[in-house]
Parts: sequence; C-alpha cells; structure tokens
Amino acid sequence: MDKLLIKNAVIITMEGKESIFQKGDIAVKGQYIFWVGQVNSVPKEFVPDKVIDATQMLALPGLINCHTHSAMTMMRSYADDLPLMKWLEEKIWPFEALMEEDDIYWASLLCCLEMIKSGTTTFADMYFHMNSVAKAVEQAGIRADLSRGLIGVGPEAESALIFSKDFVAQWHHQANDRIRVRFGPHAPYTCPPDYLKKTIKLAKELDVGLHIHLSETLSEVNDIYNQHSLSPIELMDNIGLFELPVIAAHCVHVDGKDIEILAKRKVGVAHNPESNMKLASGIAPVNEMLNGGVKVGLGTDGPASNNNLDMLEEMRTAALLHKVSTGNPQVLPSFQALQMATIGGAAALGMADEIGLLKKGYKADIILLNTKKPHFYPRNDWVSNIVYAAQSSDVETVIIDGKIVMEKGKVLTIDEEEVYRQVQVRTEKLTEKLGG
Repeated sequence: MDKLLIKNAVIITMEGKESIFQKGDIAVKGQYIFWVGQVNSVPKEFVPDKVIDATQMLALPGLINCHTHSAMTMMRSYADDLPLMKWLEEKIWPFEALMEEDDIYWASLLCCLEMIKSGTTTFADMYFHMNSVAKAVEQAGIRADLSRGLIGVGPEAESALIFSKDFVAQWHHQANDRIRVRFGPHAPYTCPPDYLKKTIKLAKELDVGLHIHLSETLSEVNDIYNQHSLSPIELMDNIGLFELPVIAAHCVHVDGKDIEILAKRKVGVAHNPESNMKLASGIAPVNEMLNGGVKVGLGTDGPASNNNLDMLEEMRTAALLHKVSTGNPQVLPSFQALQMATIGGAAALGMADEIGLLKKGYKADIILLNTKKPHFYPRNDWVSNIVYAAQSSDVETVIIDGKIVMEKGKVLTIDEEEVYRQVQVRTEKLTEKLGG
C-alpha cells in the first residue's frame, strides 16, 4: 500500500494554536504526508489504495517520548517507593546484571507495544544489549533514537565504547531511517570527564549525537560541584559535550546560568515529570527553560520509575504540576503541553524538520483518537480536551512512516499474547534468582 487517505477527521496540525481543520483530509504517499487540508481538498490526481473514514476521530502528529529505558518494562512494580540511588544500587542494577539479550528483546517489544497502543510513534532510548532493542524497534514498526548506556567507571567502560561504535555502523539510519543512533554516557557521576572526552571524540568522528542524564537530583549537583566547582551543566559545557547534538534527560536542578548554557548550546531537554515526582527528585523549572529558549520535550523515563509509557498522561501531569508548583494556573497552557509532546519533542531530538507536525513533506507519523467518548464532550476546545481529558484507550489507529501499525485498536506488527507470556515468564525467572 503506497497511498492512504484519511477522511473527515478533526485535524490538529500543531503548526499553530489555530491551525485546526474541523473536518479535513490527510493524504499519505509512501512514508510522507502528501496533503493536509479541508475535507475534499486533496488533489484529484491522488488516487488512494486505502481510505480510512475518520468521522468522529481526531488526527494528531504521533507523540514523541524523549527519554526512556525500554527494557525496564520487566521491572515495572518491582522496585517502587525508593529514592533514586537506593533504587538503582539495591534493586535496579542487580536485576539488570542478570538480564540477557533475549530478555531485553522481549521487554523492549513490550515497550513498543505499550507505546504504539497509547499513541507514541517515536522514542529515545538508552539501555544495553541495544541490538536486541533495535530488532524490537524494527519489528514493531516504531521510530526510535537509540543509545547504548555507557558507564565510565565500570568494567565495561571500554568495551561499551567499541560496541557503540559498531552499533552506529550497524543500525544508524536503518529500518527505512526509522532508527537513529547516538552515544549514551549515563551521567557525570558515572562518566568522569576523561571518559566523556573520549566519548565526545568518537561521536564527532561518527557524526552522531549524545544522550545523557543531567542534574537529576540535588545530591548529584552537589557532588559534581564539590569535585569540579561547576554545576553538571557547566561541567558538560566546559569539556565540550554540547558541541554535539545532545538530549539531556531531567535537568531538574538547574539555575539561570545553566538555562542560558542549555539555550545557547541548543541542548534538547527531556522533561520527565512523573518519574521525577515518583523518585522525589524534584520539579524542573520548565517554564523558565521554555521562556529562556531551551528546547524542551517530554519523556516518561523507564517503566520502573513511572510506571507506564503513557504520553497523554505525561503531558497532563506536566501541565498540572507546573501550575501548582508555581502557583500560576496560566503556566504551561494546554497547547504548550501538547507542543512538548509533539513538535517540541521533535526539536529536542533534532528532528523538527521531519516529524512532530501534520504537514506536507513530513514523515507520516499520525495517530487517530476516537472522540465519541463521554470525556470528549462538550467540544469547547479540542486541545484542552486532549491534554486534560484524553486517555490512551482513545487511540484507535496509529500510522508510522506511512504504514498502519495499529488499526481499530489492534497492533498489526506484534503478537501481543506472546509478548505478555514471554515477559512474565522471564521476569519470574529473574526475580527468583534475586530471591523473590
């Protein structure tokens, strides 16, 4: 199927707050959007192979999850209600030490399944055994920005760099360009400056970006300052990390000077409100970052610290959190929250000219939400209804790269029941090894 026509939808293009077609059509040719406009405005020479009647449906750009750890689906509900370092050192890292390539594959496939069913079409991932993650992404038909997590103080510091170099060669721009690859230094507290400089050098040679956790907790910021007399953001700027395209996850504890650096260096920030709340890491100054010109997208973080991958829920949480934390109900209004989940996320990933809008020439990553639900009535404001009322179960159809990957709620690229079985059996075996 090369040509697809979506008819009679309410279309929110995300090109601007008023750029909404109350009844419109979207034509898709190959992997690209060929036309977006009022109903029956598609050029007559466009003859579709398939027509989707989207009456009572709302069309949006696919949602973009700027930071997660896909295979941590296996640790969902395993290590809850703990602070970050205790959570990592006593629960997460021992579990991960036992995970093998097949475990990562099935857990990543579960992640892809959950994201597709909730309307996410692109995600940025940092983990290990990344060939398995890439294979899951390729099968699922989703779009992904992948990084092998690097720990500069660990026994695999050097071998992980070699793997990352090979991973770029094998997977960058593969799966019809749905897969992009970066280097993934974990954080300043696990990757000393000398190791980061080595990583930067390799990334420059291969012309790829970086994905890193920065300023996630106050203890991290204090420790880095005590060692280097600089904030984590200042330290990264000082060693040249920001000379490359960077996704900086969290950025919770940043000040005005940090924000100036992030904006000047065009760093993409992945804001993860639910994970930051759950781990009590703090509240990122998102309003200040946005006002300061920083590119801010949304992420869920891993399913062990959220505990889901629902971007509709994440944008609602972001909007509500920053209103109550600032005492200002006008902070992060609904359209801005939706921007962070779509075109803002695309900008953070360096893909704002490819995805995040329903626009001619953009990749055809489109989701259709069923609006014939009680929570979509009355229809005073479509964007407000999406941000403050929509549910992941409203997502009925998902198109990625011009291909239908979910139709009427059924994912076409993944055997759901087999994924559930594999993940449950494998998780039980691993938890048994850890003592239950």
